[in-house]
Amino acid sequence: MTARPRIVLTRRWTAEVERYLAERFEVTLNEADVPMGADALCRAMSQHDAICPTVTDRIDRQVLSAPDRRVKLIGNFGVGFNHIDVDTARELGIRVSNTPDVLTEATADLAILLLLMVTRRAGEGERELRGGRWIGWRPTHLMGQSLEGKRLGLIGFGRIAQATARKAHAAFGMRIAYNSRRRVAHAIEAECKAEFIDSVDELVATCDVVSLHCPGGAATHHLIDAERLRRMPRHAVLINTARGSVVDEAALAAALAERRIAGAGLDVYEEEPKVHPGLMNLDNAVLLPHLGSATQETRTAMGMRVAENLEAFFGGKPLRDPVV
Repeated sequence: MTARPRIVLTRRWTAEVERYLAERFEVTLNEADVPMGADALCRAMSQHDAICPTVTDRIDRQVLSAPDRRVKLIGNFGVGFNHIDVDTARELGIRVSNTPDVLTEATADLAILLLLMVTRRAGEGERELRGGRWIGWRPTHLMGQSLEGKRLGLIGFGRIAQATARKAHAAFGMRIAYNSRRRVAHAIEAECKAEFIDSVDELVATCDVVSLHCPGGAATHHLIDAERLRRMPRHAVLINTARGSVVDEAALAAALAERRIAGAGLDVYEEEPKVHPGLMNLDNAVLLPHLGSATQETRTAMGMRVAENLEAFFGGKPLRDPVV
């Protein structure tokens, strides 16, 4: 009888997906459900045929070059893969897959949630009430901003940004502007009346809300820095559901503390799970613990997409979602 491929999940997944995988592979689970360090990842690379990491795992050259490496496939749980050294994987002949499409709507929903929480000052109100400081309704208490007719600027215009734009335009009548490496098809622009802006500096200076949807990596590191925060209107807000490294958190904390922008809503951070201390006590910052894809349906769909890539690879078929 042919031995089943051995795979390791670096974090716990939904029970449905774990059962599905266990029926088809020899599965090793991270029972403690805490991030695996470099030594543990190196051991996993030498003991399994595939490793299935998440954003919490640093799959760098050291890990990929582990002695007696056995892993032939990295089935990433997530769309982003900047935590994986894909150049080294390609050099070593290790295939890499990811999970596009399935988390688009959930992450776009969260961007809208953050947008509403910041502009309507819901985070401030919730903390005030729970802290016993609410003294009752009054006409000028915690007045926020309406979204009707406001300009939403999206940096990056892939699937999640487009879904965010559609929701914001349809629900609130927001005017849409976007910046990306290339202009999208006219039909997509027409759907939400989106305007292409070829300069990030112009976009941040002319939008009421700036929402980040670009990938991480060297090209976008601190794309939103002190200078670009200074360009934003004082009433503007910043939303980040992309990657923490896109924002200079120290500069953002200073801009929020000095009220140079009105607010920010963040779901991702430069050094997760650490958050810049300057952000922690700011009333005009809404901080969520990386919940972008955190619905039962989405996380299960992500796991099943990894399973689909695993089955294709070990069945000798092309990966559905090849990165390398």
